Amino acid sequence: MSSRFLAVYPGSFDPITLGHLNVIQRASRLFDRLVVAVGVNSEKSPWFNPEERCALIQSALDELGIKNVETTTYEGLTVRFAKKLGARAIVRGVRPLTDVPAELTIMMANRRMEPDIETLFLIADGELAHVSSSLIKEIAGAEEDCALEQFLPRCAVEAVKKKAAERNLARLQNAR
Repeated sequence: MSSRFLAVYPGSFDPITLGHLNVIQRASRLFDRLVVAVGVNSEKSPWFNPEERCALIQSALDELGIKNVETTTYEGLTVRFAKKLGARAIVRGVRPLTDVPAELTIMMANRRMEPDIETLFLIADGELAHVSSSLIKEIAGAEEDCALEQFLPRCAVEAVKKKAAERNLARLQNAR
């Protein structure tokens, strides 16, 4: 398939949220192929390892029947990864107000390094635009599954609750 219709949607996806899925669904209609690229950043302390994140994303895609999207991991600069794949676009999911200034800075740097790769900003639909992985982690430790179901795909709810319980147990054991 022509790389002209390939896009990369990068992120940490720790975990994947309904906001991410909303952006994936919409971007998958714009491109022949969409690669959801899980960034590996040694400076962060994710709840899920890269393989677990890819598996959760793939499960969510399978639930929705989305066929033209694949998942993979990558390290380094997103724009270099996109070029290596032959992508013509990078899709960025942005939350209104909070993400835009930083994303514009990254977009301008990417344009400078790889002028043939465009950046498209998509904002998740209204009721999902505020959802972030950080919010999910806060809710996970304090709420029941029904609260998480408002923000996560079904396949991720149990995985997030399990990780939250493991982290709480480890915190209690370290406090002793």
